[in-house]
Amino acid sequence: MGKKQDVLQELFYICQQRDDFVFDNYLVKEVCEDFEFGNPFDATKVDRSELYPEIMQQGQGHFIIHLGQGRHQIVPNISFGYHSLESISESEIIPWAYRKSLLNEFDTSESNIISVGINQRILHHFLYDDIVANPKQYGARRTKFSGHYTIDSEPISVRRLQMEIDAVLEMDNDITVIEGKNGFPPDFAVYQLFHPYLYFDDLRDSGKLDIREIQCCYFQRLKRDAGSILRLHLYRFHARELSSIDLIKKREYRLEIKDPL
Repeated sequence: MGKKQDVLQELFYICQQRDDFVFDNYLVKEVCEDFEFGNPFDATKVDRSELYPEIMQQGQGHFIIHLGQGRHQIVPNISFGYHSLESISESEIIPWAYRKSLLNEFDTSESNIISVGINQRILHHFLYDDIVANPKQYGARRTKFSGHYTIDSEPISVRRLQMEIDAVLEMDNDITVIEGKNGFPPDFAVYQLFHPYLYFDDLRDSGKLDIREIQCCYFQRLKRDAGSILRLHLYRFHARELSSIDLIKKREYRLEIKDPL
């Protein structure tokens, strides 16, 4: 195991021993120091389920949720916290010819991934089936949410839960939250889409924004010299229930670089 897995395993053992699975950043920092893991802020962020130590994957497994204000909780049934990415069929693969610009695919940052999708009208094609659609575009931001949701009908309360939103598109009162990632992992942490959904759902329920529908796009990129491969999965949540994630559609776009004029 790596040092991060050692830290997660020790946190799990400590919570088991005291029969209390809520812990805070002070404990995380102490455990990180014990195992010489230099980034305690990253210790509880687990993008895919395979990164948990074996003890937390056994049986139905356990995973970490964030409660806000430096508090976290280990909860059972890892399948509720991580969603397996649906495979892309041959009929869903689209060759996408384009002329590479100076900054397109310049780096592997999440902002670059999403910018390529917007600049090349791929997101417009995927979301709206219309490359000349004109959605409003909003860049990366951080925000906070306080409220309630459920995991397998068990209530979870969060307070000033900080989240990062990579990008948002708005079209005809519909909101699409976008999460960008490098590579093609087998699954992803549902909270990466669910937390932004909760934020906008709260604004809708409170009457602050007249939102018709909230959708969430998981946007992946595998960078290649011949042109990146982009995989897009569009989801919705049916309730403030973490496990209510449901696929709407999916596609793969293969960028084919053409010589400049």
